Amino acid sequence: MAMNFLEFEQPIAELEAKIEELKFIGSDASVNITEEIKRLQSKSRALTTSIFANLTPWQITELARHPQRPYTLDYVSMIFSDWHELHGDRMYSDDLAIVGGLARIEGTPVMLIGHQKGRDTKERVRRNYGMPKPEGYRKALRLMKMAERFRVPVITLIDTPGAYPGIGSEERGQSEAIARNLFEMSNLAASGVCDHLLMLQFSVYSVITPEACASILWKSTEKKEIAADAMGGTAERLYKLGLVDEVLKEPHGGAHRDPQLMAETMKQSIIKNLTELRNKPITQLLDARQARLRGFGAFHDG
Repeated sequence: MAMNFLEFEQPIAELEAKIEELKFIGSDASVNITEEIKRLQSKSRALTTSIFANLTPWQITELARHPQRPYTLDYVSMIFSDWHELHGDRMYSDDLAIVGGLARIEGTPVMLIGHQKGRDTKERVRRNYGMPKPEGYRKALRLMKMAERFRVPVITLIDTPGAYPGIGSEERGQSEAIARNLFEMSNLAASGVCDHLLMLQFSVYSVITPEACASILWKSTEKKEIAADAMGGTAERLYKLGLVDEVLKEPHGGAHRDPQLMAETMKQSIIKNLTELRNKPITQLLDARQARLRGFGAFHDG
């Protein structure tokens, strides 16, 4: 697949284009250009390191939205085995923006729930661009309750622009469905329900997009970069605030550059944390989870 480069990556794109051109010439001529290709590849790698070491919050937001980043079902195929998807909320319909089901990770059964955006236009429309409706949240809650009943750990992969704000969603109780999930998850007797929060290095975590924030505060989405900086939803900042437990380092240039390496990093972290969590009594996990949630927003007088 041809790599899509973002605006701030254009210097890298130009170098990569030169490398591809030289490779094409090299396969069609007797001129030995191997050394030149190696030199340009080294230069491209150094340039990528330099650019990615100084990304702004808005650039990280753009990277988190990269259309070639791995989605939930990509990670399913690379990390898990024996995947059996479960459908429907038993109330209204099956929301394809959220996928969930039983799977195994290194032989351990888990309940996996995540957002799915879709790769092409047809699939994105079918998945509603990864924006869940109330039935999606209710499906997720049904699966988490099932996991609790059978004492199966829960793993959730969050990857969404946000809940779908359509009229139908409001009519079917969007805000109640979200609030119900948060309430139930805080007391769910199943390990892994945000007992440990992982975040990818180049991802963002907030309750609103920078564009939406800018349109509310400044009545213009053109202020999105200022909003992204003010919101501070990057992995590094949230980790410093204690809102995220662990930041997973992404491959050179982002998760989409090497999905398999990203999946392996995630897999090892999930296995490590599941092992630690499953060795603790549920009562201890619930107490720690409640204390963790109540600690958000704590502050000290200077």
